[in-house]
Amino acid sequence: MQTEFIMNHRIIARLDIKGPNLVKGIHLEGLRVLGKPEEFAYHYYKQGADEIIYHDAVASLYQRNSLLEIINRTAEAIFIPLTVGGGLRSIQDIQSVLRAGADKVSINTAAISNPDFISDAAKTFGSSTIVVAIEAIRQNDGSYLSYTDNGREYTGMEVQAWAKEVEERGAGEILLTSIDQEGTGNGFDEKLIQTVLPNVNIPVILHGGAGNPNHVLNIFKNEKADAIAIASMFHYGLINSNGAMGYHNEEGNVDFLKQQRSFKVFEYETIISLKKNLVDNGITVRY
Repeated sequence: MQTEFIMNHRIIARLDIKGPNLVKGIHLEGLRVLGKPEEFAYHYYKQGADEIIYHDAVASLYQRNSLLEIINRTAEAIFIPLTVGGGLRSIQDIQSVLRAGADKVSINTAAISNPDFISDAAKTFGSSTIVVAIEAIRQNDGSYLSYTDNGREYTGMEVQAWAKEVEERGAGEILLTSIDQEGTGNGFDEKLIQTVLPNVNIPVILHGGAGNPNHVLNIFKNEKADAIAIASMFHYGLINSNGAMGYHNEEGNVDFLKQQRSFKVFEYETIISLKKNLVDNGITVRY
């Protein structure tokens, strides 16, 4: 008798990084410093995160990626898949972050500029290593276009068509971010999700909008998502409950940490309790 395979839905912690610091904003802008990414990543690993995503928030803007030391330190401390994105423009760039300890890479700007880069990277490192990030903004006519550089740069690329091409060129996963919802805690853009999910056959990681456990539960139940990447809900919740993790004399916009403010838009939910809630509601996860 053939046994049916049951997929575990993944809960992924996304950490945006600027220089040595974990940062967070709204719509990927107005970045405020929250602490050291390695500390947050380790905490999420111990809580039961299925994967970690590191994204250099200004790499494409400054045409560089400077995460190698952070990747190396993180890879020595956590033992779940680590995806790294931001400023990866060549096979050599990908090779460098994989050697530093990353398991997968996320590409966006370079993929849109040269779609063959997806095919070349997939052939060189295997499809399972290549994630293509799609940063989507809803237009006035209700359509969605892909952007680069954290939603700063217009490309004119229609999201649905681009997602299909990404799959055809050999990418193993798509990281789909709603720039409109990102950092707001107002929930996911379900129309965007419905634009992409039914039209591709590779896993899609949904990012942008999670503010409470019901947002996560509803997307897994209603949209048949493979994985959800969460940033603000985890970061602010962790700081609200344990301010000692925060301020280490970081440079940059540290007003939030200095003032020891809480961020009430986001409900505090540990990964453990979030997964328990999902299991109690019939969603399969690694728990």
